[in-house]
Amino acid sequence: MRPGRAGASLVPVRGRVRQPVRGGRTLFGGLVSAVGRTDATSRNELLSVRGHSVAWLVPMLLLAAIVVADVTTNLFQIIAWTVLVPGVAAAICGVRGTAVFAVLALVVYVLADTVWKHRAETGLPGLMLVLVGGFVAVIAAAFRVSGERRMLHMRDIAETTRRTVLRALPDEFGGLEHAAVYLSADSDARVGGDFFDIQPGPYGTRVLVGDVQGKGLGAVDAAAALLGAFREAAYHEQDLALVAEHLDLRMLRHRAHTTALGEADGDRFATAVLVGFRSNMPDAVELVNFGHELPLVVGPGGVRALSVAGGLPLGMSELLPGGSLTVFRAGLAEDETLLLVTDGVTEARDPDGAFYDHQPTVARAVEADPSDTSPQRLVTVVRDGTLRHCRGRLTDDTTVFAVRRSGRPPVWP
Repeated sequence: MRPGRAGASLVPVRGRVRQPVRGGRTLFGGLVSAVGRTDATSRNELLSVRGHSVAWLVPMLLLAAIVVADVTTNLFQIIAWTVLVPGVAAAICGVRGTAVFAVLALVVYVLADTVWKHRAETGLPGLMLVLVGGFVAVIAAAFRVSGERRMLHMRDIAETTRRTVLRALPDEFGGLEHAAVYLSADSDARVGGDFFDIQPGPYGTRVLVGDVQGKGLGAVDAAAALLGAFREAAYHEQDLALVAEHLDLRMLRHRAHTTALGEADGDRFATAVLVGFRSNMPDAVELVNFGHELPLVVGPGGVRALSVAGGLPLGMSELLPGGSLTVFRAGLAEDETLLLVTDGVTEARDPDGAFYDHQPTVARAVEADPSDTSPQRLVTVVRDGTLRHCRGRLTDDTTVFAVRRSGRPPVWP
């Protein structure tokens, strides 16, 4: 993970652009829908029409082409081709479908060899080849389908785990309007160490966005620990600095706990941005940056990066004994949106190895329509721009989170 870049810039905006689909779901040349899914899921979607599979058309058309070519020309020996039909079916159809095509291929061969008889018979060797080829194809299809079912089951479990850690929030919560998208670099597990949450309370609404170092269940466990600490401290503590201290201490305790259990997998840490929205500060927010990417402020007047010095990541405060956490105050107008991303965005590379800078992309989008700086719009722009830049090959878990005041008073339990 790279630390946030210092400095701020302002980009003037003007013009208009069409409103994108809400909720972070669009069709981006089929790329967006395929990211974060298994190969089996993507293949099934591509071979479906209105929810019904049409995978059987591929081997059927191949078999029909073989019959036509064998009957009308002298260019092909049908035995060299019918054996391929169940093999193709095994790659894209189910076990039953593959078995059906294995039988069809055998029937076509027998008809060609005994009924049509427009060329010399190939006899028993060819028959055995088609028969054995169909049997092997059915076995291969059975292994493939079994593996896909296990993978889909694992994906569903991982998705449930992720949704448990990252609780579902309404579009408006705690006096804030927000949107988020999460893409996992691990298309099989669909789970990683990125985390985000909103917690309203008597001292304002607090927002946390971060990224645990590493991957796998260990990273998820650390993210869950930090989110639990955040939800309690953000509600009870009046000072944002105390909330930040709770988070850092929780990371240290979690690491010590996993070490005591013999489950430690290195000096795990987390980068994060903690944001506080207070009702008595309608034009500003409080921020604590734990070595995370700098937030962007996006509004009708431009796009700028907040000049908030990045501190040490969570879990590394012991490197500076006696050091204090710094709470920064930054201007944020009512019509401006705070945009935060994890390093899956900033470390996305194109085929030439160049990193992706999402600020110019956001600036161009807002320039086309200064009136549209909604969180849903910005999340979609950054997500699509990231996938376009890296050609859909994410190397790290990716989270895009945007939030702004909704104009309604916050409500908390």
